[in-house]
Amino acid sequence: MPNDPHGQSPSESTAPGGQWYPPEWPDRIRALADGSLTPVAPKRAATVMLLRDGADGGGPAVHMLRRRASMAFAGGAYAYPGGGVDPRDEDHRIGWAGPALATWAARMGTDAETAQAIVCGAVRETFEEAGVLLAGESPDTVVGDTTGDDWEADRRALVARELSFAEFLDRRGLLLRSDLLGAWARWITPEFEPRRYDTWFFVAALPAGQRTRNASTEADRTVWIRPSEAAAGYDGGELLMMPPTISTLRSLEPYGSAAEALAAAAGQDLAPVLARATLEDGELVLSWPGHDEFTKRVRQGGTP
Repeated sequence: MPNDPHGQSPSESTAPGGQWYPPEWPDRIRALADGSLTPVAPKRAATVMLLRDGADGGGPAVHMLRRRASMAFAGGAYAYPGGGVDPRDEDHRIGWAGPALATWAARMGTDAETAQAIVCGAVRETFEEAGVLLAGESPDTVVGDTTGDDWEADRRALVARELSFAEFLDRRGLLLRSDLLGAWARWITPEFEPRRYDTWFFVAALPAGQRTRNASTEADRTVWIRPSEAAAGYDGGELLMMPPTISTLRSLEPYGSAAEALAAAAGQDLAPVLARATLEDGELVLSWPGHDEFTKRVRQGGTP
């Protein structure tokens, strides 16, 4: 990839390529290995790889945002819209369209309540951070433009948790269109991280009539970019990303359209990916099972 069109200089990367690697990780890995660090329980989270087809037929682009450099977690890294699951979405009645909750629970290997909360989290966070809403008045419709002042007031209320997602849908007479989502992957933050998330990745196509915008206070820019272009930027050290992001980007590259990717979601492996930290011959080895490209070897007293 030539000059970075998104404004990030290669010097912002903290590891070879564009892999985000905080300087405090080696010490935390050592503490985990010697038993002085107790892992915190991961919080449930959901994120959506929102796709749209290009006019040239060259494959879909994905919507990404860049986290502000001031963010404590993954500052400066490119990611997808997403965030934590609201516990209220687990036990409230939700206007629902698409596969039944039992079907979602079977696909995700959870109970129905957990599946509902995670899918709701994915749809809510996409609206909160990108202004895109995967919902409609009936099982075969989707809302159009969501940029008006009344939509913005509801979006802000959702962000502030003054309004639950169930209340939001109820108030507007909407059904969550779960059929517009496909579960794609699941990654769990390493045990040595102070902020841990059990994150479900979904894929979805941008609905006709809607457009994305940077509605997140955590992002300083957004971009539509083809997965192959974003991966090239990562490989060249120009785009900073965490392992789950670049891994899921690479997995999207074979698909020629958003519809193809959504259809392929049913066959994706949802086994959780969790990093392991081990001590081997004086080196700390950080690895993600099944994802060898992210393996890092840390010398005693040093960094990768």
